[in-house]
Amino acid sequence: MRRESYNRAALRVAQELAAPEARIDIAEIGAIPLYDDDLREVEWPEPAALLCKQIAEADAVLIVSPEYNYSVPGVLKNAIDWVSRWPDQPFAGKPVGIIGASPGRLGTARMQYHLRQCFVFLDAAVLNRPEVMIAGAANLFQDGKLTDETTKGMIEKMVQALVAAARKQGEAS
Repeated sequence: MRRESYNRAALRVAQELAAPEARIDIAEIGAIPLYDDDLREVEWPEPAALLCKQIAEADAVLIVSPEYNYSVPGVLKNAIDWVSRWPDQPFAGKPVGIIGASPGRLGTARMQYHLRQCFVFLDAAVLNRPEVMIAGAANLFQDGKLTDETTKGMIEKMVQALVAAARKQGEAS
C-alpha cells in the first residue's frame, strides 16, 4: 500500500514490461473494510464490490505483495476474504501470478506459500512457475526504481507466463 514500497516499484516494472496487448491495472485494497458477514448481508461495501468486479473482468490477476510476520499481509487477506464471498466466484479458474519483494533473505517465500493455500479454496489457477521472490530488495532498488537487470528479467518472465496462461484460458472457454 505504501507509495514508495519495493512491491509497488516491482508492480510498476511489471506494468512497463507487459506486452503491448496486455495491460496491468492496479486494484487498490486499502479502503476495503474489515470483513464482516453481517455487513455483507446488508450491502456490499463499494470498495469490496469494485475489487470483485475488477477481478471478474480481468483475464488474469497479478498479486504483488510484501510478507508480514511470515505470512500474508492482513489487508490482502481481508480483500481475499471479501472476494471469496462474491456470488459468482471471480477467481475460479482465473490465472494468478504472485510477486513479492522483501529486504529479507527469503524474499516473501513464506507469504507466497500461504497465499497459494488461500487460492486452493477459491479454485484459482495460480502459476507454479516462475516464482518471483525478490530477496535483499534494499540492494536492488534505488530511488523507487528497480536497478537489478536479473530481477527485471524474473518479473518479465512472470508477466509473459501470466499472459500465456490467460490466452490459454481464453482459448479453452
